[in-house]
Amino acid sequence: MEVSHALAGAAPVPFWLDDPGRPAALPALAEDLTCDLAVVGGGYSGLWTALIAKERDPGREVVLVEANRIGWAASGRNGGFAEASLTHGLPNGIDRFEPELRTLVKLGEANLDAMQASVERYGIDCDFERTGQLSVATAEWQAKDLAEYADVAGQYGEHVEFLDREAIRAQVDSPTYLAGLWDREGCAMVHPAKLAWGLRDACLALGVKIYEGTRVTGLEKTEKGMALRTLNGRQISAERVALGTNVFPSLVKRVRPYIVPVYDYALMTEPLTDAQMESIGWRNRQGIGDSANHFHYYRLSADNRILWGGYDAVHHFGSRIAPELDQRPKTFEKLARHFYEAFPQLAEVAFTHKWGGVIDTCTRFCAFFDTAYDGRVAYAAGFTGLGVGATRFGAQVMLDLLSGEQTELTELEMVKSKPLPFPPEPFKSIGINATAWSLGRADRNGGKRNLWLRTLDRFGLGFDS
Repeated sequence: MEVSHALAGAAPVPFWLDDPGRPAALPALAEDLTCDLAVVGGGYSGLWTALIAKERDPGREVVLVEANRIGWAASGRNGGFAEASLTHGLPNGIDRFEPELRTLVKLGEANLDAMQASVERYGIDCDFERTGQLSVATAEWQAKDLAEYADVAGQYGEHVEFLDREAIRAQVDSPTYLAGLWDREGCAMVHPAKLAWGLRDACLALGVKIYEGTRVTGLEKTEKGMALRTLNGRQISAERVALGTNVFPSLVKRVRPYIVPVYDYALMTEPLTDAQMESIGWRNRQGIGDSANHFHYYRLSADNRILWGGYDAVHHFGSRIAPELDQRPKTFEKLARHFYEAFPQLAEVAFTHKWGGVIDTCTRFCAFFDTAYDGRVAYAAGFTGLGVGATRFGAQVMLDLLSGEQTELTELEMVKSKPLPFPPEPFKSIGINATAWSLGRADRNGGKRNLWLRTLDRFGLGFDS
């Protein structure tokens, strides 16, 4: 299918950040300073950490530094799915944290509720909609898996409803749908950039000092805490440090082997007309993800555009991160073709934005946590696409770890354990590419996993979405 005409006018920038209401830049750090808590990173992870730190102790001096602009990276480019899951879905949680999974489900639900409460309390205008999420099957093997998921979910306190072909198409009318699950409460849709900007404003209102354009280049232990060196020659002296840098090379070098950067891509359509909306019947505005290994995620914006993303997840040799990798024409063309296959009734709809960006992943496909420098530095990383919601939980974990006290969160096996590190190159790229190829083959082969995937499963490294 020829799609070049539909992409011809698409701006090569993230839709969410292409907003005339984007706040003006904040100044860079221009002098040395001292604080109680220094937060590095101005995405969701750092913003939630700074906000919750001030809520817990309004007298605490909190400084947040960001190398670029608040929300410019994954926090401003993602699909806007704020999920309750902390384990990247129930199957991954069963495989890795089964003994405490019921607790993790409850904590995830409480985290999403608290996120909604914060949005309301601080008046954050981020198009927050507690719509829930549909998981859809586009092949028979996926429908079977969804039915099995529905049978198991209730055992762990997760409430989903199985929908047959007629019921799922009554929710959203795609000829590709064979079945689906509806999780009514476990996901909210947000405008991701506006959420980051709103958290920024809430932090400022509570007295957090925020500096943009301030890259931290090193950490050093001192008698009273930590010293952070910046690229422009300034220094921050802090008793404690929280690192929210995620995909970017950690200031704690031993963390780096646990993370690989993966590029994800998305398209945004022009606003749909009333007739076009009626043709697909998407009245309940749920977020949607299909159930293939190479999957798509999609949702409606406030003005009834469709964001259509996912499928290709691209890792570059040597874990390369570069601005030019944010654009990938062959992936955009593939995504466009898949969009029209899913919604042939929208054949006349064009795309206005096309973009990509890098996210972090680890070998357990959900976040991990730890401290360094004798407990003076904490970090959370490896969110694997679930950062919109789970970073708030990660912020709580980091603050609990920095307190030095035992809490419900610090005693979780999920918090006390770490994933396996990735091997060095070239074995890292060989393994990642072999896994991506094998997952695509499984999609084409009725979900059957080859020897490579079965071996990863056996060693606790398997993943199916």
